[in-house]
Amino acid sequence: MPADLTADAGNRDDTGGRPVVPSTGKLRPLGLREVRITGGFWGRRQTVNASATLEHNLGWERRVGWIDNFAATVEGRVGSDRRGREFSDSDVYKLIEGMAWEVARTGDAFAAESIAELSKVIERAQEPDGYLNTAFGHDGQGARYSDLEWGHELYCYGHLIQAGVALMRTGADSPLVDVVIRAADHVCATFGPDGNQGFCGHPVVEMALVELYRVTGERRYLDQAALFVERRGHGTLADIEFGRSYFQDDVPVRDADAFHGHAVRALYLASGIVDVAVETGDDELLAAVERQWEATVARRTYITGGMGSRHMDEAFGDDYFLPPDRAYSETCAAVASVQLAWRLLLATGSTRYADLAERTLYNVIATSPADDGRSFFYVNTLHRRRVGPLPAADRHHPRAESTVRAPWFDVSCCPNNLARTFASLAAYLVTADDDGLQVHQYADADVSTRLGAGRPAGVEMRTGYPADGAVVLRVTETSEVPWTLSVRVPAWAGDGAVLVEPDGTRRPVAPGVAAVTAAFAVGDEIRLELPMEPRWVRADPRIDALRGTVAAERGPLVLCAESTDLPAGRDIAAVRVDPAAPLAPDGDGSVLAVGALASENDGAWPYAAGAGAPGGGTTPAPIRLVPYHSWASRGPSTMRVWLPAVDSD
Repeated sequence: MPADLTADAGNRDDTGGRPVVPSTGKLRPLGLREVRITGGFWGRRQTVNASATLEHNLGWERRVGWIDNFAATVEGRVGSDRRGREFSDSDVYKLIEGMAWEVARTGDAFAAESIAELSKVIERAQEPDGYLNTAFGHDGQGARYSDLEWGHELYCYGHLIQAGVALMRTGADSPLVDVVIRAADHVCATFGPDGNQGFCGHPVVEMALVELYRVTGERRYLDQAALFVERRGHGTLADIEFGRSYFQDDVPVRDADAFHGHAVRALYLASGIVDVAVETGDDELLAAVERQWEATVARRTYITGGMGSRHMDEAFGDDYFLPPDRAYSETCAAVASVQLAWRLLLATGSTRYADLAERTLYNVIATSPADDGRSFFYVNTLHRRRVGPLPAADRHHPRAESTVRAPWFDVSCCPNNLARTFASLAAYLVTADDDGLQVHQYADADVSTRLGAGRPAGVEMRTGYPADGAVVLRVTETSEVPWTLSVRVPAWAGDGAVLVEPDGTRRPVAPGVAAVTAAFAVGDEIRLELPMEPRWVRADPRIDALRGTVAAERGPLVLCAESTDLPAGRDIAAVRVDPAAPLAPDGDGSVLAVGALASENDGAWPYAAGAGAPGGGTTPAPIRLVPYHSWASRGPSTMRVWLPAVDSD
């Protein structure tokens, strides 16, 4: 059965079902005991995650040997029998975290039984001093912490601790909690002020330690996280072929201008920095991340919200280097971006962070998994030139370019990151403060919590979003004291949004926050109406790869053209569109554009002097555009988001 939404709701210190629980900030997060997604776009994905993805991921982790690594450690054969990359332990931990949130959300028996089984296996592999890793420290392996650049030992601890925090916050009785405490204490003893002065090449332990501090109250975990943050950026790690920027070890974290280097590492680090800044009251440190976020969103982020434009090092490129056909835009970077945006939203209350989270959720995170939840994109290109082969269902695959979603990868961080994100997603929708509720993301959901002085507040949110723009909030719990119910008006809505108050008054609302303060009665309704007409958008001309092209959006969704909708034998490269002509809705979230198909260039040379372009001209044709998150769902295809404009030929 789902967790009781009212359980412990009167206790403001209760952290049940919340991935992030800062001790201070503009907004208070609500957890899985207070917010439940009941259906719609995200409800379907949560159902698939619970019924298919969790079991799928566990089955693959058994098949490829990552779980057996723990038993091999106990039995003394890990030096010869270990399978998987050096960081594979972390994927087992991420899966446990996802299962913990699912147990809190639904009481899922399979997830609960799997956690119990895995926890026992992991517990036996832990050393007496708290060390726990299957890739180092045993016969036939490298020594402990002998490869901080690539070894990922502290990274694995980070995901172990996050799994333990999820168990603690959901009230689970698991031996893994004691494992986590011993491991965290080992980290502090080994890397404290008088110990090893290094840090991990892949951040994540920083934000994990802060959350462990938040749930236990033990200051040493926060202090260790702060030490790791301040040590980075001084050239401690090796200067590898990608440079120390790959590890964010080239510039002190307070001095960086934008996020740089490996995208997932950079975003996990920034999340940990925000956590440290909030808990230590370091406003300068928080401001540094805000500044870097602003620059990154303005100059290093794809229209989908994806981050990371370089395949060779999975990294951010230079400013305005955003080639659509070479977009890396890793799924894990999208998860990390949402985690960071959520922390910044809680700290500052600014809706611009929720705007980016929405864009990323609908256009990267929702894109990665197949409809059945059993195959995934690792990277999320914006332009696929060739039809890729169907991946075999019975083997794992390299993590290279997006062709078709694959069932498993040699590096399978993304499927497990998706699992924990979908299971905990309700905790990222709504916040509270002493005076009211703030709705940041739209989904069919029920909300029940307490405001200041224990006053009850609850709403039922119902919407067809993102297929339509109507969001209805009906008050289900209230008190005699007035309180404020506010909603985020997305930046993409421009001046077209309308808020309908309980008395029927309609008023235009600008992007940002739209609020109603009243002594609400049960049954009162607020309705937000968002403009859902499809629209053309153009890129900043400094993005060289996008000059002469346009993209289409509808609501929060980015659209794309797919070869599946073209006449037989025609290539996606032939598509042209007319941005001067309106887009027309075509059902199922798709739209029709006025456009043309270019003829093949019969010449021997693809360049010509003068204003005219070489080639055989174009043939008028309607161009169907579909939600980007659905591409390749109808089989292998070619695809592009940014389309050449007729007026650019």
